[in-house]
Amino acid sequence: MTDRGAGAEDREDSAILIPLHEARRERMELPVTFHRRELDLILRLYGQMVAAGEWRDYAIDHLKDRAIFSVFRRTSEVPLFQIVKAPELARRQGAFSVVAASGLIMKRGHELQRVLGVFDKKLKLVQA
Repeated sequence: MTDRGAGAEDREDSAILIPLHEARRERMELPVTFHRRELDLILRLYGQMVAAGEWRDYAIDHLKDRAIFSVFRRTSEVPLFQIVKAPELARRQGAFSVVAASGLIMKRGHELQRVLGVFDKKLKLVQA
């Protein structure tokens, strides 16, 4: 038996055990971030769009509940698109989404590569 000091056994909170990993998680809420492969896919698309002259600047935000990659045509404007990673939606609609400047969710899914497919150029049939 260990000696807990005078009167420690009489208190109600002396028997409460808190797992260390839970205590650390509560103290240090780490923000959601993009993983290296996810950033690689996003930056590859960004490079293609910059080369095409459609996009000019970007910003990355790491928040408590989501990570956001915002794309701008000009730095002083509101973002044209936002690529959002929200892990809390991973089991429902999917963690990744592309949001337009108006707030419209253009595409949502579980795989980032498929969600980024919304930016692929689609071929159109031209009548002669």
